[in-house]
Formats: sequence, structure tokens, C-alpha cells
Amino acid sequence: MNGPSPLLQQNSLNGSIPEGLFNNTPWLSYLNLDNNSLSGMIPHGIGSVPMLQALGLQANKLSGVVPPSIFNTSTLQLLYLGGNYNLNGPIPGNKSFSLPMLQVISLQFNSFTGRMPQGLSECRYLQVLSLSTNSFEGPVPTWLAKLPELTEIELGDNKLDGPVPAALSNITNLAILDLSFGNLTGGIPHELGQLSQLMVLSLAHNQLTGPFPSFASNLSGLSYILLDANLLTGSVPTTLGSTGSLVSVILYGNYLDGNLNFLASLSNCRQLYQLDVGLNRFTGRIPDSIGNLSSQLNFFFADRNHLTGELPATMSNLSSLNMIDFSENQLSSTIPRSIMMMDKLVVIYLYGNRLFGPIPAQLGVLGNLEQLVLFDNQLTGSIPDKLGNLSKLLYLDLSQNRLSSTIPASLFHLVSLTKLALHQNSLDGAFPVQIGSLPQILSIDLSSNTFAGGLPGFGQLQTLTYLNLSHNSFHGSVPESYGNLRSLKSLDLSYNDLSGTIPGYLAKFTDLTSLNLSFNKLHGQVPEGGLFANITLQSLMGNSALCGVSRLGFMPCPSNHQYHSTSNRRILIFSIIAGIILVGSVVTCLYMIIKKKLKQERVVSTGMVDMNTHRLVSFHEIVRATENFNETNLLGAGSFGKVYKGQLSDGLVVAVKVLNMQLEQAIRSFEAECRVLCMARHRNLIRILNTCSNMDFKALILQYMPNGSLETHLHTESRQCLGFLKRLDILLDVSRAMEYLHHQHCEVVLHCDLKPSNVLFDEDMTAHVADFGIAKLLFGYDSSVISASMPGTIGYMAPGT
Repeated sequence: MNGPSPLLQQNSLNGSIPEGLFNNTPWLSYLNLDNNSLSGMIPHGIGSVPMLQALGLQANKLSGVVPPSIFNTSTLQLLYLGGNYNLNGPIPGNKSFSLPMLQVISLQFNSFTGRMPQGLSECRYLQVLSLSTNSFEGPVPTWLAKLPELTEIELGDNKLDGPVPAALSNITNLAILDLSFGNLTGGIPHELGQLSQLMVLSLAHNQLTGPFPSFASNLSGLSYILLDANLLTGSVPTTLGSTGSLVSVILYGNYLDGNLNFLASLSNCRQLYQLDVGLNRFTGRIPDSIGNLSSQLNFFFADRNHLTGELPATMSNLSSLNMIDFSENQLSSTIPRSIMMMDKLVVIYLYGNRLFGPIPAQLGVLGNLEQLVLFDNQLTGSIPDKLGNLSKLLYLDLSQNRLSSTIPASLFHLVSLTKLALHQNSLDGAFPVQIGSLPQILSIDLSSNTFAGGLPGFGQLQTLTYLNLSHNSFHGSVPESYGNLRSLKSLDLSYNDLSGTIPGYLAKFTDLTSLNLSFNKLHGQVPEGGLFANITLQSLMGNSALCGVSRLGFMPCPSNHQYHSTSNRRILIFSIIAGIILVGSVVTCLYMIIKKKLKQERVVSTGMVDMNTHRLVSFHEIVRATENFNETNLLGAGSFGKVYKGQLSDGLVVAVKVLNMQLEQAIRSFEAECRVLCMARHRNLIRILNTCSNMDFKALILQYMPNGSLETHLHTESRQCLGFLKRLDILLDVSRAMEYLHHQHCEVVLHCDLKPSNVLFDEDMTAHVADFGIAKLLFGYDSSVISASMPGTIGYMAPGT
């Protein structure tokens, strides 16, 4: 130090301040160490410098309690300790606080606690009181009114409570009043209208009530009025901008109502930079007068009100606007094409309205646009290809509209894009095999559209953390290239037509916490480890061919021994058949088949379901399983009801036979079928899994037969060719079922309606006899007595071979 006023600010100084620095320095009057990286505690010796007038230690990394001697320095005029963040403790009380010459005290952005230091009330020359962003508590002190030289009161972001003192109106030179981010209550005193020099009124984020302060219209110098996040009510005076001095008007988050006609007066404020009237209760139209607002306006927010009508085309006059937010209102119009004139726009939020018509292609000329959010409207047409020109676009959300056609390929070349949301539209078509590079993309949601073809080639998007392709018509397997998506946290491919196995690489994704593959056609073993260790049934249900994960109720996967045994058995059968063909002996062929079938007859199927162990199935679950009896799930219809395909909540695919309760015969049919099938146990009889019965509804839950009926295979255009051996196979299956019912069942059962439509095939083309709705049971040994009026299908004749 070479003189009485060492200025060492902004020199990247670090370490602690040496205690000995202040020994024998009676000449030191100014010390400025602002904006360095000094740490540790403030040395006690600073307070003992007898001639010290200015002390600057702000914007460092100092911590701990400030030496009390600093607050007892009779010569100190300027005290800057702000921006250290970790200076703490209370300020000394009256007996230890004496700064009679103090003009500026800046302690903001620290951790001071306790009450406001009352000793400041004796600082008659105090001009700037800056204590914001600390933890001071208690009411706003009324003794501030005793400090006539005050021009700035900055007490925001503390824990102050109670009312705003009306006595502050006595500080006639006050230019800045900041009491924001506290717990202040009550109304805004109208006496504050006497502060003729006031430029900044910041009372935001409190709990202030009552009307909007009408005196704001009379303060000629008022530039900033920040009243957001309070409980203010009533309308805003139409004279608000009459003085022409306003730069920022923030009224967000109150209960203000009425229309927006006061915006017309703001056209007098040619320096207006910010305007936020969002989250209130304003109604009516957005006036055309907004086009007359300042050409300097950068931010205009009117979101979450009750505004109606059109988006005014005049808003295109706001050529300097960076951000516009009219979201979550009830606006109903097209998006003006004149928006292209607002070439400085960075953010457009128009979501949650009733906007209709196409998305203007003119949006593609807004080269500075970073966020375009139009979701939850009624927009139609295609996505403009010119949106691909928005090279700075970060966030595009067009979801929950009525958009159609394909996605323009240009969107997949937006190198800055981080989020793409197009879900809940009517977009369709297939994706190209390779998608363009999206090096910054984090989230893609294309769910609930009508996309078809294979899954999009997103495998190279290695930054992707969220991918939702659910509720579409994608088919094929999950691409191996998706194994590169190692940043994924959420993947939803549910409700598609995907096939193949679940890729094992998903178990290696360490960040993946949410996976949904439900309601596809996936098969094979569920991978182990990783996310699959705790996966739930909801993530896999609707894929009936999956195996493993016994805790979720899936069947065990076949072991290698079973696989080889099955393979050997198939080879043997094929060899026998080949030998029979070579020999050409029909007799030998018949003998081998009959011998094989008789052997199988002695084996009781292990797939029988015990009715007693099956859980109850409610009417509501049947409605959900059949998608409210949707006709797309209809398998067939008969005299007494209809049969639907359904999927129960545990993932089991079943056939649901719903009886027509208007027919008396239907109820008897239900009872007959229950009596027969609840006791029957045979591999060639349809299995009844459960029932649902009340006074108004009766249904049978039956085993689902995926290969249809014999009728279908014989008579429809899409029929399969049934060779002689297969027909003989079917004949033997049906014969064994009939033999069981007539001779091996505890009661003699007469089917009474045996026909091709009642012979169904499982996944292995094994025949099962179904529909026992008019079956007869003969008790005891009365099998010789058969009614001559036995019902059945009239005029049926078996087809020729």
C-alpha cells in the first residue's frame, strides 16, 4: 500500500485477509477489496483503524460473524459487505452500534439473522439501506421514517412480516422501495402516493390484499411497479400509464379482474420493456391497442386468465418482442400470419387455448425462435416443412391438436432441438430408416398417433433420455440400434404391434427407470437384471407369449432339455411320416396315427384350470378387457349371445361369451354350459375359466382359441388347406371328446349341436369341441332314453372332402 486509499478491487486476490494488515495504519481511510476471492473471517483489527471512512469487502467468499467493532466506528461513511453469502449472525444492538456518519450500508446476499438493527435509526445521514436477501425477521421498522436522507430501502427476500408502514410516506426523497419476497400482509397504504420521487415500487411475493394501488397513476417518476404474487383484487385503473414513465409492469399472480382496456394507457410509456398480467382473472378480448405499445417491449405475458376472442394481428407491430405468452386462456382464432414480422421472437407460448386452422408456414422465418409451444389447441393440417428452418429451435411442442399427415423430415435436422412433443394428434405414415442427427435431443414423444411401419431409427440419438412411441401401429421387432440409447431414463413402446423378443440390452441401461412394453405381441424370456429385477406386470401385460418372471404370473420358459426333447420328437415324427410316404402304405399310416392318438389319450392335459383356484372376474373387468364390448373384438355371434376376445388385468387373453338376457333360452343355455364344463376335464373340450353372473348380466370366460373354427378353415376365402392326415387328426380329436362325454364322464352328456363352427383350434391346431348351450345330461343309466325332439342346427350337412 503506497498511499492512504489502497484500491485493490478486481485483482483475483485469494486467501484470508492478514490480521497484521491493520496494525499501525492510522492514516488508512479507504480500503476497497471488492470483487476478489478472499475467504475466511474478517479480521477484528479492521474496526480499530481510527480514520477509516470506507470499507469495501463485497463480492468475496468471506464467512463468519462480522467483528462488532466495525459497527462502532465513528468515522465510517460507506460499508460494503454484500455478496459474500456466508457472513452471518445478528447485527449488534444499540449499545454496540454507533455509526453517526454512515451514508451507505450494503449487507445484501448474506446470511444475517435477527431483527433489523435499530441502531441505524440514529444514522441521520443514511441514504442507502441495502439489506436484501438475508434472514432478517420481524416487522418493517417504522423508525425508517426518521431518516430523512434515505433514497433507497432494499429489504427484499428476508423474513419480514406485518403491514407495510404508512409512515414510510414521510421519506420524501425515497426513490427505491423494495419489500419483496417476505410475509407482509394487509393493504398497500394509499399514503405511499405522497412519495413523489419514487421510481421503484417492489412489493412482490407477499400476502398483500386489497385493491390495486391507484396512486401509481399519479407518480410521475414511477418506472417499475412490481406487485406480482400477492392477493390483490379489483380492476386496474385505465390511467395506469398516463405519466408515460413506466418501464416494467409486473402484476402476475393476483386476483385482479375486469378487462385489459388499461393497456391502451400504457401506449404512452414509450420505454416500456416488460409487461406481465398473467395468472389473474382478466376477461374479455385482447384489445387491438396492444399494437400501439412500446417498440421497446421485450416481454408480454397474459397467460392463465379468461381471455376470449382473437389473437390480434396488430401484435405484429411489437417488433422487439422476445417472449410472448398468452397460454391457458380461451382464445379462439387462427394464428395470424403477420407473426412473421416479429423476427426477434425467442419464445412463443400459445398452448391451452382453442386456436384452430393450420400452423402458419410463416413461423419458419423466425430465425431466433427457441421455443414454440402450441399444445392443447384445435390446430389442423400438416406440420409446415419450413419449421425445419428454425435452426435455433430448442423446444417444439405441437401435441394435443388435430394435426395430420406425416412429420416433415426437416424436423429431424434441427441440430439444437432438445424436446420434440407431437403426441395426441392424427399423424401417420412410416418413418425413414435413418433419422437425421439430433445431437442435443433429450425428449421425444410421438405417442397416440397413427404411425405405422417399423420403429423409427432413433438409435443414433445417444443423448435421448425420454422416448414415448406408445399407442401407435408400429410393428416388427425392437431395433438392435436402440442398444445405443444408453442415456434413456424412460421408454414407452406400449400398445403397438411389436413382435420378437425383449432386447437383452435393456437390462444393461443403468439410467433406465421407467419401461412400458405392454400390449404388444412380444414373446420369449423376459430379461433378467437391471430394471427387470423390479419390473411390474403393468409394464409387460398384454404379451401372452412372454415367459419367465414367475412372480408376475408368466409361465416358466422351456429348458434346454425340453427343447432338445421336443426337437428329437419332431425329427422322429417326420422320419415316420417320410417312411410311410415312401412305402405308400395307407394301412400302415392309419395304424401309426391311431396308435399315436391312443397313447396321447391316456395323458391328462396339465393345462386344466381349477375353477376353485381362479379369482373372481367382475363385470367392470370384462368391460375393460373387451374395450367396452368393442365390435373390433367380436369373435362370433350365435342364437343366445356374442363372443368377444378380451384381455384380463393379469394379461391372460380369453374368449368372453356374453349371453343375451332378453332370451329365456339364453339363461338355460348358460346354466347348461356351466353344468357340463365345470365338471368336464379333457384335452379336446373347450375349457371354462370363470363366469360372471348377476340378475342383469351373464358371461362365460372361456379358453381363447387363436386359430378359429373348423368352419373358417373349410369355407372362408382365407381358409387353410387341410390335408387328409390333418382332417383325420381333427376327426380323432372330436371323436375322443365325444367318447369322453358319452362313456367316461360322470354323467352322459349329449352335445346336440356338433358342427364345424363349434370345433375350435388352439395355437397347436388341436381341435376342441365348444358350445354346450343346448347339451343334455342323462342321469344314471337312462342313456337308452333320448328325446325325439332334440334341438340342433337345422339342415346341416357335412362338407365333402
